[in-house]
Amino acid sequence: MPAVTVENPLTLPRVTAPADGRQRPVLHVGTAPSGFEGEGFPVRRAFAGINYKYLDPFIMMDQMGEVEYAPGEPKGTPWHPHRGFETVTYIIDGIMNHRDSHGGGGTITDGDTQWMTAGSGLLHIEAPPEELVMTGGLFHGLQLWVNLPKRDKMMAPRYQDIGSGQVRLLTSGDGGALLRLIAGDLDGHEGPGITHTPITMLHISLNPGAELTLPWRPEFNALAYGLAGRGFAGTEKRPFRMGQTVVFGNGDSLTLRADGTQESRSPNFEVVLLGGQPIREPMTHYGPFVMNTQAELAQAFEDFQAGRLGTIPADPA
Repeated sequence: MPAVTVENPLTLPRVTAPADGRQRPVLHVGTAPSGFEGEGFPVRRAFAGINYKYLDPFIMMDQMGEVEYAPGEPKGTPWHPHRGFETVTYIIDGIMNHRDSHGGGGTITDGDTQWMTAGSGLLHIEAPPEELVMTGGLFHGLQLWVNLPKRDKMMAPRYQDIGSGQVRLLTSGDGGALLRLIAGDLDGHEGPGITHTPITMLHISLNPGAELTLPWRPEFNALAYGLAGRGFAGTEKRPFRMGQTVVFGNGDSLTLRADGTQESRSPNFEVVLLGGQPIREPMTHYGPFVMNTQAELAQAFEDFQAGRLGTIPADPA
């Protein structure tokens, strides 16, 4: 970890926050419970137990792995429906195939992101390729669910395949952090992901002992999740580590710091940082559907059962 890196971060554009920025305080640090998804691959539920008012427009996020599969062990998810939101699948290590009932599909691996706007609905499958099943190997990634506002919930489905080479690479003022901007804007820099709901998503690697202060849009919320290692959040230096989520309060800048010593298997503190414009609409979520009302949820189930969300292709492999 991670797949996308550079030998000398000092060659990259630098991001700094104004010295008089209003620092966001840390409101909460929560630990993600572990579970299983799909056909049985391990996940950590990053947002479990966090009030939705702090998450909006994000719905859930699973850290998939990190797991070292033995031959025959890799697992995925069978064909399943989605409606009313977007899924963002970011693969840090390993490989995954995806396919949908609208003809979309591809392979994501080592730093790639697949951004799927389910919109009005589709059927979808994510599975490890046969070679990974045969040989086993390392697998690690994230899946984030981003809500859509009511006006966009029934839009036509759309795919974005964001290759690792498209990610916008940035660094901190002293070069102690590598920032991979996947979507949104940060200090005038734009990530490649095109979003319906305004958000910012980046994967940060902080060198041991390094501190990073970033400007952050004041109308956005702010969430940080530890992927590996340990460090601190906010100027109050609230400890957090792998598998923990930080909820920040209001402000226009935020600070992260890596502990001076890290694990041997992951030399840096790895963090996913998220922010978005809250939609502030009613949200009703059940299984693979995210709508505004219970009646819309019931309609989604009825449409799925009637085959109106698509059909599995004749050659589903």
